Amino acid sequence: MSQPPAGRVSGKIALVTGAANGLGRAIALRLAEEGATLVLVDIDTAGLAETERLIRTGSAGGSNRPPTSITADVTEEAPVKALFRQVLETHGRLDILVNDVGGGSTGHIWEARLEDWDHVIRLNLRSAFLCTREATAHMRVRGSGSIVNLSSGAREGTPWTAAYIGNSAYSAAKAGIHGFTRGVALELADSGVRINAVAPGPIETERTGPGFRKIEQLEYGPIRATPMRRIGVPQDIANAVLYLASDEAAYVTGTTLAVAGGR
Repeated sequence: MSQPPAGRVSGKIALVTGAANGLGRAIALRLAEEGATLVLVDIDTAGLAETERLIRTGSAGGSNRPPTSITADVTEEAPVKALFRQVLETHGRLDILVNDVGGGSTGHIWEARLEDWDHVIRLNLRSAFLCTREATAHMRVRGSGSIVNLSSGAREGTPWTAAYIGNSAYSAAKAGIHGFTRGVALELADSGVRINAVAPGPIETERTGPGFRKIEQLEYGPIRATPMRRIGVPQDIANAVLYLASDEAAYVTGTTLAVAGGR
């Protein structure tokens, strides 16, 4: 019997933060389907266990090596250093990093609290900085590696968010991810290490779905504001991340790929 073709990230070691649910889980499952060995990271231990179970028992079984789950707060320096130390001790290398941790809300600018602003910036930007710093220190020595950050269509403002709840801190943070990705890509351009970002539009997850359904018929709702007239699904983002992480994107770095239905 002939062997099935190797996956697009077969044999790669991939670390995905925010892997306990939503986009992070979808990305982890997709990378596993294509042959990567996964290191799953989140502060939600129960959610990590479910993602790991899905990889071990579901169709996402392209790798010969089981996933590893690590509970860690990637907004703090010490846990991030310990995380990467553990990964390198266990696997000997890291080929792919996906910085998916993010989110947070501040409300409209005239009512936003300083502590909420700082939390959103910390959650989205600081986590990406800390993990990218550790990953690139290793990847530069090896002369290879791919990093994918999660930006957002919100980096240019989101009509429905601005109109109904406000969240300028999130827009600022995701614009920061775009600039961070571009700057680091130029620093690493001749090192063999690539870094790109994916900018999702409105994507329905267990967290965002109920909110979208409440406003989908409003004037600036996500369906009316999206040219393709639909809300995306996590698989749309996972497929984009897979492409950027794989060798198919070997000549792509410093790019933010919009996966946003034409927004």
